[in-house]
Amino acid sequence: MGNDLHMTHKIGLVEALCGFQFAFKHLDARQIVVKYPPGKVIEPGSVRVVRGEGMPQYRNPFEKGDLYIKFDVQFPENNWINPEKLSELEDLLPARPESSTITSDAEEVDLQEFDSTRGSGGGQRREAYNDSSDEESSHHGPGVQCAHQ
Repeated sequence: MGNDLHMTHKIGLVEALCGFQFAFKHLDARQIVVKYPPGKVIEPGSVRVVRGEGMPQYRNPFEKGDLYIKFDVQFPENNWINPEKLSELEDLLPARPESSTITSDAEEVDLQEFDSTRGSGGGQRREAYNDSSDEESSHHGPGVQCAHQ
């Protein structure tokens, strides 16, 4: 609400998986220490709340809003670990999900980096699922249609 504060805090993958603590200086100059226990995972983009650490209410300074912290989880760079150690790490992490059955006529493709600054080469790009108001005003149904074969 109006008395709530919001901040974003960067943490590494180890902190996201194994717990952490960090300190920051609050707006009233107090040092606040935030602790998160080992074993509780912080997902990228997740938000946690610290009750009572927001702004004081007008005319009631002992009642405060809440502090919402959004976590930006920083992943390591590519090839940050040698393949033998990566295998050891995989043994420690939860098992991969069962992969779907691959048929003999399946086509294998490469997953590549995406550079959003480069154009797609064919004029204006449209998003597959776009919530823009111009589509809402049209009476032609959804913006994506599948061709039946």
